[in-house]
Amino acid sequence: MTTIDDAGVLRGLHVPGTPVILPNVWDAASARAVQEAGFPAVATGSAAVARVLGHDDGERVPVDEMMSAVARIARAVDVPVTADVERGYGLKPAELAERLLTAGAAGCNLEDSDPRTGELIDPGEQADFLAEVRAAAGQALVINARVDTYLHGSTSREQALTRAERYLEAGADCVYPITLADEDEIRALVTALGGRPVNVLFRPGAPSLGRLAELGVARVSFGAGLHRLAHAHTVALLAKVKAGDSPF
Repeated sequence: MTTIDDAGVLRGLHVPGTPVILPNVWDAASARAVQEAGFPAVATGSAAVARVLGHDDGERVPVDEMMSAVARIARAVDVPVTADVERGYGLKPAELAERLLTAGAAGCNLEDSDPRTGELIDPGEQADFLAEVRAAAGQALVINARVDTYLHGSTSREQALTRAERYLEAGADCVYPITLADEDEIRALVTALGGRPVNVLFRPGAPSLGRLAELGVARVSFGAGLHRLAHAHTVALLAKVKAGDSPF
């Protein structure tokens, strides 16, 4: 089981202008590789974990399988682990918090759209959900609240900011406007939130890691990107073997 100290370490890494870099992992081996590379925390990526477990993303993974995967990852490393658990796999907030803590997670990502339909959740409903997770976990979980407006096609800063503010007020430690990559918009959101932690997804077209630091970002995630690259490399190696060539 995680301790409040693990969450405290993870929370302390969220420094605007000096972001914690989280190359998201998918199993115990990739988690160990992240730790051995010198990163101070490990983050899972739900899409990558789902694929490794033989499921599609979008809460298609049975919750017991996902929590078991998180637990294996947490046991494999000596740094805090934050788990991407989509919107909680249908668990009530108190049970979700308990399952995460029992698995050894010190933090979690929670998204504000329905993973199965893509429909945005009412921000008040999502804020209540986050508040209940916070109440159940106390300070033993670092809550990263995803804001999915940009993901689903809205470019309204006002809409994203309204959701972000409500989630922070509800007890989230950090907000994650996933897929937002425009420098001016990132800067504007960070400024409007008064330096409270903002997470940005690093992907093709996003500002460099150094530039994200200059923009005041506090956390940078890689989502399923590294797993996609690793899998593509494996596919290329297998093609060599099939062709009768050496993959080495």
